[in-house]
This record gives sequence, C-alpha cells and structure tokens, in this order.
Amino acid sequence: MRTKTSRPRLPLLRFLKGYRRKDLAADTKAGANVALLDFPQGMAYAMIAGLPVNFGIYSSAIGSLCGSLFGSSRFLMLGPTNASAVLLLSGFLSLDWPEPTRIAAMPLLLLMIAAIMILGALIRADIVIRYVSRSVVTGYVSAAALLIIINQLKPALGIEAPRAASFWESLVLTIKHISTFSPSALILSAGTILLALALKRWLKSIPYVAVTLAAAALAAWYAPRFGYTFQSLDSVPIGKWPISLPIFDFEQMHDLLGVAFAIAFLSLLESASIAKSLASQAGDTVDIRQQMISMGIADTVNAFGSGMPVSGSLTRSTLNHASGARTPISSMTSGAILIAGALLLGPVIGYVPKPALAALVILVGISLIRPTTIKALLKATKSDATTFLVTFSAGLLFPLDTAIYAGVAASILLFLKKASTPDLVEYGFNERGELAEKETEHAAAISIMHVEGDLFFGSTDVFEEQLRQLASRPELKAIILRLKNARHLDATGALAIGDFVQQARKRQVHVIVSGAMPEILHVLDNTNVTKLIGPENIFAYTPDNVTLSTRNALKRTQTLLGVSSADILLFGRKQPKSEPE
Repeated sequence: MRTKTSRPRLPLLRFLKGYRRKDLAADTKAGANVALLDFPQGMAYAMIAGLPVNFGIYSSAIGSLCGSLFGSSRFLMLGPTNASAVLLLSGFLSLDWPEPTRIAAMPLLLLMIAAIMILGALIRADIVIRYVSRSVVTGYVSAAALLIIINQLKPALGIEAPRAASFWESLVLTIKHISTFSPSALILSAGTILLALALKRWLKSIPYVAVTLAAAALAAWYAPRFGYTFQSLDSVPIGKWPISLPIFDFEQMHDLLGVAFAIAFLSLLESASIAKSLASQAGDTVDIRQQMISMGIADTVNAFGSGMPVSGSLTRSTLNHASGARTPISSMTSGAILIAGALLLGPVIGYVPKPALAALVILVGISLIRPTTIKALLKATKSDATTFLVTFSAGLLFPLDTAIYAGVAASILLFLKKASTPDLVEYGFNERGELAEKETEHAAAISIMHVEGDLFFGSTDVFEEQLRQLASRPELKAIILRLKNARHLDATGALAIGDFVQQARKRQVHVIVSGAMPEILHVLDNTNVTKLIGPENIFAYTPDNVTLSTRNALKRTQTLLGVSSADILLFGRKQPKSEPE
C-alpha cells in the first residue's frame, strides 16, 4: 500500500519514487488500451453535448495529462463523460442558444466550472457528497440515459428534428418528425449495433468501438456505389488544434451559473465515487480535494484548448486499472496518444457516418440504465423511492440541472429528518471473562462491530473507514456485524454493507451478521445483500433471548474458522454510558 508521507506540489512525483522499467512498460500498455477507447468515446460524448466531435478528443487529451500531473489517484482518467455531456447539452438547450453562441460561450463556462472546483477544494466543499444518496445519482443517470437515447435516435434514423432540453420535449419532437426517417440510416445504425455487440461478446480483447466505427466508415464509403449516401462527421485539418479565448460577458455568466454549478457538482460526485472505489481495490488512499484541483486545472486548460468539461470516466478508469496501470504515467501516455491522434487523424474523422456514431452512443445510453439497482432503490425504503422518483421525474420533464438540484434537495431534506451517525463501541474480554472497554492494542482473530444509531446514506463512510482499519490487522479472520441497535437502514447503507462483505472476502475474512431486526432484514433481502452474505451467516434478533443471536454468530464463526475458541474484540466508537447487548 502506498503511504502518504508528504504532499509534493505535483502529486505525480510521489508515484514516481522507485519507478522502474517494468512499471513504464505496464503504464504504456494501459495507456494505449485506454487511448483506443478514449478516442471514439470522446467523439461520442462531444456529439451528445451537441458540439463538434474534435472538442471531445481535445478534452480527453487535456484531461488525461492534467489528471496525471495534479490528481491524487493513479487510476482515475479525466475527460468528457456521458453524464456531464448530456447535462451540458440540456443546460445549453434550456437557454435556447444557437450552436455558434454555445461554442463561443464554452471557454467562459469552463472557467466558471474551474473556479467553482478550485474554490470548493479550498473551502472543503467535497464533504457535501457524503450526504447525497445513491438514489439521486441513479435517478439522474437514468433520466440522462433516456435523454441520450432519444436525442441520438434522430441521427441514427436520419430524422431531421430540432433538439430539446428535456426528454419529454425531445420525445414529442421525434414523434412529430418520425415520417422523415431514412431506411438506409436505419439499416446502417442497426448493423453498427449488431457488429458492436458481437465484437464485445466474442472478441473482448480488441477495441470494439474503434473497430466498429472503422467498419461503418468503410460501409459508408462503398454505399454511394449502390445509390446510398450518409451524412458524415466534420473532418479536422491535419495538424490543427484551434485556440479558444474566453469572452467575459456578465449576462452570459449569469445565464451559465446554474449549469456551471450543476456540472461541477456532478463531476465531483462522479469522480470521487470512481476514485474511491478503485483506490479501495488497490489499497490506496485518495485526496478528493486534490482531485477537485486537478479537474479545475483541466477545465482551465480546456477553456483555451477548445475542449469541454471533464470528469472522472468510469469505463476508462476501470479499463486503466484492469490493464495493469502502475502510476499516473498511464494517463499521461494515453494523453500523448490522443494528442497525436487529434493532430494526425483529423481528416479520417470525416469518413465516420453520423448514424453509426449515434448508434454507438445509444448503446452507451442503454448501458447506463441499471434495472437491478433501480429495483433495489424502489423496494428498500420510502426515502430511497421518493428521492429516486423526484430526481428521475424532474430529469424527464425539465432540464437535467433542475433534476440534480431537485434530487439533492430531496436527499438533504430526508437526511435532516433522520440525520444521525452510527455509534460504534469497542470491547474486549478481561481476565474474568467479562466484556469491558478495550484499553490496549490486542491482536484478535474475531472482531465484533457493534453498530448503534441510524445507518443510511449519510453514515456509510464509517464502513469504508472501518475496512481500512481492519485491513491493517493481518490476524483478523472474521467480523461479526451486530445490527441490533442499527436503525433506518436504506439501500445505500445496505449496498455499502454488501461492498464491505466483498472487500472483506478479498482479504479472506468472513462476515457474519447478528441481532438484525425485522426491518433491517427486510432491506437486506430487498437489495439482495442477504444472498451476498449468505442466509446461513445472518442471525436475527430474538426477543426472548437477547444474547442468542450473538452466541449463534460466534458458533458459526468458530465453525468457519475450524477452531473451538478465539480471541474476540467488539469494535467501534467509545460510548461512556452504553453497554453491549
């Protein structure tokens, strides 16, 4: 595990200590893999945002370089994403600006987002993301996915219809103009989707997006011989990278302020969750404030480099990690390849047919809809269902920045209603065999985590923190999670327990649940966490014998470990007047 002993001006320097040739080989391979995905993805996200496709490529290159220099995560890849791109589109369309005005205002918007990011890092505003439930994110992403699909359905079918800021308006316009669709565009789009799905399933080792676009471009090139033509993307002259200059217009700044805050907030939420997830898998730590600064710097550079807003990309970051990246040099390698591609392959872009790229973007939109997660949120608690439905409905009826604000407001109101953090106490057995507060460090094979209080989206960080602490105890073999006094478990808390179980298993640590009340069991069942833990490892609370569940959990633990006795600790935060069950 990499430890942070100092904070150099460039976080990259910390990762380069002891850097070896084999690290460079691994980073180069990972960076090349990401670049092959990033180039067509950047084009797609620019298309989603209603911008020239080269904006996405420029933004990906700049984000990759700035992320490697100033970010605290060695895996996070910065660049345009589907969530930020569709929010950008929705925000601009709600202002009803023509395309030249939108492009001219982009540098100003980027500087505003950058200022919000850097100022937020200075005042520690990253703390607000812990109070945003998964229901908000899922509701927003689901509505954004539908907006992506309906907007890209027009070029995929060759329909000539204006764009709209909301899903509902765009749906109405598409239906009104459906009679103008092109059969040839439909055939090309359907063929593109089938080829992409086939390559993704049977040839997983190749960059299927790039190969599919190349095949579509070849088909479109031959099509005129049979009397068919397709509208293609605008090519970029070789060696050209236009410089953009912000125009400071206070009226435009006023109009863009809401969009800038929404994109900054979404980018923070998106990047923080991805960075923390990958860091947890690798045993790293990340500084979210430093990530905010890196995104602010990237957006600033993009303001002058004809780019678009950056965020952390889930697909590219995951690919970077899976490809064996060792340090942010992989991101730098990807950025260098993207720069070369932007300067040398600009004319090639002009061969890509719009229906084919739109079809691939539709696949991206479909992949964002997660029925299992939505079902879990709707069934877990009324709070989860309400927050999801408020966010999702607002995203369908209004511009997406409105959906973000509506969802966050609903989430915070529910948080204020039942705000609390779980209290944890740490106990051990004394010489007389009685439970007493632990006073000295002592190695134990079994840790009993006693949770007291509300266990919902505002308090799930305690599990991540506890997991990091337990990771430093190599003697630990089993954890008994005592939920007798836990209350208000929701989908976010239950899914956090599920993540906790998965991470513990990677360390070959068993997780047992004891003392769970009926409402806790209900949420665990509805979110499928019960199946993940294993019904045989969950012991419900018994009113007639308050210690029975813990006793049975201990017996189960000893059976799993193959021992008749073991040192035991009850772990958590000190509570002077609280006693265990």
